[in-house]
Amino acid sequence: MEFKEAKNKFVQTWGALGSQWGINKTMAQIHALLMVSHEPISMEDIMEELQISRGNASMNLRALMDWGIVYKEYKAGERREFFTAEKDLDELAVKISRERSKREIKPALKILKEVSSIQSDNTAAEKHFVNQTTKLYDFVLQADNVLDKITEYKDNWLAQLLVKFMKK
Repeated sequence: MEFKEAKNKFVQTWGALGSQWGINKTMAQIHALLMVSHEPISMEDIMEELQISRGNASMNLRALMDWGIVYKEYKAGERREFFTAEKDLDELAVKISRERSKREIKPALKILKEVSSIQSDNTAAEKHFVNQTTKLYDFVLQADNVLDKITEYKDNWLAQLLVKFMKK
């Protein structure tokens, strides 16, 4: 397989996986393209490579920057803007986890808390509903707390040192 074919296959596959992660295909394709590029890429080059409109490229680049996984770079003497992706895979995973928690898990927790706190008339159906939604709330809260601990670990030099020590 040639480099260009391999790069295109990676970008297309990453784009297809994007919808499973809660982002659109084009957003994932732009991220993939930037992630495997050895130097920053202009919006025009992204548009050409992926065959997308300026509006589509602009909207998705802005979203990726909001997630904190794509950065704008400037080159001396260039009027165009260039973009690059987070290359550190640990940092990328932490940023995506935090963003998904903020966008998906926290709102779900809020709704689960609200629906599990209804005033029950003590019917079997209401008791069951409150019991199940409370259990679900507790489970999702624990999962979110574990995710928070894992992402905090990345920022905690002492925890990193201990893990390295235990691996030896």
